[in-house]
Amino acid sequence: MATYKVGYFVGSLATASINRLLSKALIRLAPAELEFTEIAIRDLPLYSYDYDADFPPVARAFKKAIADVDALLFVTPEYNRSIPGGLKNAIDWASRPWGQNSFAHKPSAVIGASVGSIGTAVAQQSLRGVLSFCNSPQMNSPEAYIHLTPGLITEDGTVTNEGTADFLRNYMTELHAFIVRVLTVLPPRKS
Repeated sequence: MATYKVGYFVGSLATASINRLLSKALIRLAPAELEFTEIAIRDLPLYSYDYDADFPPVARAFKKAIADVDALLFVTPEYNRSIPGGLKNAIDWASRPWGQNSFAHKPSAVIGASVGSIGTAVAQQSLRGVLSFCNSPQMNSPEAYIHLTPGLITEDGTVTNEGTADFLRNYMTELHAFIVRVLTVLPPRKS
């Protein structure tokens, strides 16, 4: 049984983010073949191409964290009908300098939770466009826009609604199958 390392990004910088809560639930519901590690974005300075000749240590560590995983999971909120600035900044760091794009050929999936009923649908579409440009193969189905109501996910990541738990478990099973398919036909690029 092969194990795949999945790096996940929580798009919100807030400690009490509902998307951090969603990430806990996803990890609890994932198949045993997936091993998770958070790739933190909080400490990255604002990206500028002035850094391209010599990335600061935090940005080098960030790019290495992406290189060390087999696939990526983006768990993002929606801010003003798009992705949060901190997440976009992280993507800019990872895709630079030109010719050293950390996302190329790296399988990815997008999910998000919101207290609103459209559950990050617009942010996810925005993120998908960015990831397409970055040449990251994306899991397109199932899509998952989670309307997070009070008590739906407990602090330890337990999903209290069985229908939602089943849906998220299936999402993670599909993610595993997607990673296997992509890495079978498109081996990871070597840096």
